[in-house]
Amino acid sequence: MKQVLIERYGTPWDVARCAEVPDVGEPAADEVVFDVLAFPINPADMWFCKGSYRLKPPLPATPGAECVGRVSAVGSAVRHVRTGDLVINLQRENWTQRRRVKGDDAIPLPAGIDLRQAAMVRINPPTARLMLSDFVNLAAGEWVIQNVANSAVGRLLIVQAHQRGLRTVNVVRRGELAEELKALGADVVLVDGDDLAERVAGATGNAAIRLGIEAIGGAATGRIVDCVATEGTVVHYGSMSGEDPRVGRSNLIYRGVKLTGFMLGRGLAKRDAAKIRDIYAELAAQVVAGTLYAPVDTVYPIEKIKEALAHADKGGRNGKILVAPNGAI
Repeated sequence: MKQVLIERYGTPWDVARCAEVPDVGEPAADEVVFDVLAFPINPADMWFCKGSYRLKPPLPATPGAECVGRVSAVGSAVRHVRTGDLVINLQRENWTQRRRVKGDDAIPLPAGIDLRQAAMVRINPPTARLMLSDFVNLAAGEWVIQNVANSAVGRLLIVQAHQRGLRTVNVVRRGELAEELKALGADVVLVDGDDLAERVAGATGNAAIRLGIEAIGGAATGRIVDCVATEGTVVHYGSMSGEDPRVGRSNLIYRGVKLTGFMLGRGLAKRDAAKIRDIYAELAAQVVAGTLYAPVDTVYPIEKIKEALAHADKGGRNGKILVAPNGAI
């Protein structure tokens, strides 16, 4: 079977190659085998190839944080999925044609779900959901502020916040994104800048914003912290700048603002297998209904992984880059 391998760390499209490897074989009693139908190229996958991600397994290694697959074989002890079911995989190493995983790591999806959207269900939708629910108990009508609002997580957060009756302040780098985000349910869209807190106060009527969500790091973290209320919480879930968060100590000492971090694996680890399946079932139902959607730019075959990675690194795309290892989807 075909599988993407990296044998050294470096520029992703230089170090990744499509290799022929032995088949995964038959499942044990507690395992599932599935054919990978599609996987997305995420920023974390790019960092993995560069060697700058938190996980650095022995080389050669296979990237791939998420995928969607169709079950081809089920172990005798597995009850929640059957042959032919669509699944996502909670484990990594998904840039391949076939995977063999523990049964609990295979999460079933509804048969009618769009495969391109299903490939992107595992990480971004639950990330947005859990960041809205796990840190501050917000009531309908309250405000949330986020930066990187035009990212996949940002767009999903707008939609899910709107569904809960929450109002959102959405910080972006380009003002022309405003109408697009407002069509998703965004209440306020502002361009980032040094006077952000003053403009947020004006746009929200000096609302006490108890939850901030940010994914840039550096001084951008501090600007979001400046916008939240005394004893508010800011959740840091990424660092697009590559910098650690920079926050003025007065916000922490005198205003009691809490700066914390989010990682999906840690959030899901607080739940049992049944609850995790429930979360994904709810999100998948919204994908089927069309209320949760992420744009896709191009789908590549696995043999063109180098071209796919180079494309994923370019600006100006109209959505995510996907790869279909077992034929067109």
